[in-house]
Amino acid sequence: MFERFRSFIENLAGNGTDKIAPDDPRIAVMALCIQVMEADGEILESERRKVRTMIKDHYDLDDAALDALIAAGENAESEAIDFFRFTSEIKRHFSEEQCIDLVGMLWEIVYSDGKRSEMEDHVIWRIADLLGVSGRDRVLKRQEAAAKLDVAEETTAQQDE
Repeated sequence: MFERFRSFIENLAGNGTDKIAPDDPRIAVMALCIQVMEADGEILESERRKVRTMIKDHYDLDDAALDALIAAGENAESEAIDFFRFTSEIKRHFSEEQCIDLVGMLWEIVYSDGKRSEMEDHVIWRIADLLGVSGRDRVLKRQEAAAKLDVAEETTAQQDE
């Protein structure tokens, strides 16, 4: 499933070593990853490592290209006032299935520290909604991420629909 996602992005953006264009949808993906990391008020090293590994693998980037993409994502995220800027860019370039897969990636970031918070639930709920991902698919991806990372799904948040 992720191989199709990677192939789509590679065709869209060229290989990972090209200079990053301002309208590159990878920047929007990175900015959303950063917003998910920041959702609970602290960015842990486990979250940083998870994002670096996932993005590097999905886009087949070398370290320099990854660092450039992270910097571009951080810059875009710091200028954003909401998620819409990024989700609208992603919706223009991604299929429905790719949007669902992206929500799964975001859940993996949440669970990389072994727990999820109410704020993380809310952020992903909002992003998924803007991407047109159903509540059912959002919850399924959350469960898949928890199972993949062998994390209990306990939280104080109860936003499942």
